[in-house]
Formats: sequence, structure tokens, C-alpha cells
Amino acid sequence: MTEPLRWGVLGCADIAVRRVLPTAARLPEFTLTAVASRDITRAVETASRFGGQPVAGYDRLLEREDVDAVYVPLPTGLHAEWIARALRAGKHVFAEKPLTHGAGTTRELVALAERLGLVLRENFMFLHHAQQRRVREMVADGAVGEPRLFSAAFAVPPREPADIRYDARLGGGALLDVGAYPVRAALHFLGDGLEVTGARLRHDPEHGVDVAGSALLATPGGASAQLAFGFEHYYTSRYEVLGSAGRITVEPAFTPLPDHAPVIRWERSGGVELIRLRPDDQCANALRAFADAVRRKDTAPDPGLVEQARLLDRVREAAARS
Repeated sequence: MTEPLRWGVLGCADIAVRRVLPTAARLPEFTLTAVASRDITRAVETASRFGGQPVAGYDRLLEREDVDAVYVPLPTGLHAEWIARALRAGKHVFAEKPLTHGAGTTRELVALAERLGLVLRENFMFLHHAQQRRVREMVADGAVGEPRLFSAAFAVPPREPADIRYDARLGGGALLDVGAYPVRAALHFLGDGLEVTGARLRHDPEHGVDVAGSALLATPGGASAQLAFGFEHYYTSRYEVLGSAGRITVEPAFTPLPDHAPVIRWERSGGVELIRLRPDDQCANALRAFADAVRRKDTAPDPGLVEQARLLDRVREAAARS
């Protein structure tokens, strides 16, 4: 039997404690070696729940020889520094999305990982859910005819005022936090060649970050995408693929819970069909995919990662011109 991946955690963020660490604790592919925090109290508390040794400071964790890979759930603004440090320390990296604040930095980190022969993955869990796989198969099989329009929205109610998503110094803002989901989904379903044709961002003057936005994208072949996102909405997590002969709708799309049984709505001239799937744990799937890549030494970069970062840059630039 293959030995489990020895991994450490840089930071005790909410997503780590609430979702990723509990999931990894159930998987035989992982064993938690160490948990690092700038606040040793938080490291002790997290390690007491999930195992591993508490460590004061991220550098000390990266120095450990019993850590093969690290998970980086830090605020986006800190990703580039600590991902680079982890790679240079010889560690494979599994980082929360988005990987960095811009395409140039993302490209540099991808190149660094490839040069060092290390696995670098971004934790977009929804890409690993069975419902996305099924929808792509349906579209490829002609279920909607020729795809004409992809529309998606990911929006959440206002956060607490002290939430790091409102902190510009830490890479806050709706575009990077929730807007990245519909952008990545458009790329996932419409393929390469997407370009941003227009965008709007609404900024909160008090916090200095964007809190809502929308974007229009188009493919060379004429298909388009309409995307919306924000921090000041009724909770919405959905996408729709509209084609020449039908329509597929998925909701919730991006953050379904492990016990949620997905229902894909398929409309066409013959009527409406509800395709019911079994519950699927996208977090566990994403973690297994990372561990498998490390085991197989699959260090090939994910082309969608850099392209997604480029599109997010283009959304920001288009919004600045509007």
C-alpha cells in the first residue's frame, strides 16, 4: 500500500478548519504532520483537533524534513510569497484559490514549480464534482446543440466588517474571492480563446475593495458568457449552458455540500428532464487528485490556472475603462 502523503498546513484559516482538514482526516492518502500559525495558540488548537505538531511560524514548518507537501489557505495577498517559499523548500503545494492576485505572478509560480519538479495545484473544488463532469459530457454529446451562451452567478450576503475579504492589503475583493468561480466555470465549459468584452466592478469606498461585479466574455466561435458575482446579494450559486437545441441548468453549482444529491435540469424541445446524481464530495475529490498527482510525479502545469488568472486581470482592466 502506498504511504500517505505527509503534509503541513500554513495557517489556520476558516476554510482549512471547517472543510479541508476534516475531509483530509478521513482520507488514507494524507497524514497531517504539522500545523503552523503565527499564533501558536491557534496552531495548538487546530493540531489538537486534526493531529500533527503545532508550529510557531510558517518558516519553521517549511524547514521540516517530515513534510512532503503543504496546504496554503492564507489570504490571497500572502499566497505568492509563501507558495514560492514552499516550492523553494522542496514542498509540493496545494493552495486555496485564487492562486495569486495576478496572471504574471501566477505564471512565475507555475514555471518555478515545473522547473523544480514539484506539483502545484489550486483548490477549485467545484471542478472535481461529478455534476460538472456530467454536464461536460452532455454538452460534448450535443445535449444542447451548439453552445451559444454560458451564464453563471456566484454571490453571497455581506460579510462581517472585519472579514479579510474586505482588506485590500490581503488581496480582498469580490472579483478574486467569488468572481473567480464563474470565470473558471466559463473557461471550463467554453474552452480556450475566451476574451473579456466588458466588465463592471462596484467598489466600496470604506473598505477600498470591489464588492460586486459582472463581466461579458466571448469565444472566437461566437459563444458568449454572462457572469455576475458579489458580496451584497441573496446567496446564489448557479450556471446555465444555453445552446441551439436545449438548455442545462445547475444549482447549486459551486459549493454543494457532500450530502447534496445534485439535480441537473435539461430542457429541450421534447420537454424537461431532471437528471439526478448521487451525492459527491468535491473537497475529497480535489484532495485525492492532488495526492495522486504527487504520487505519480505529475508536475505538468494546469493550463486553465494561468488562463483563468489572465481573464481575471482582463476583467479588472475592462472595469477600469468602463
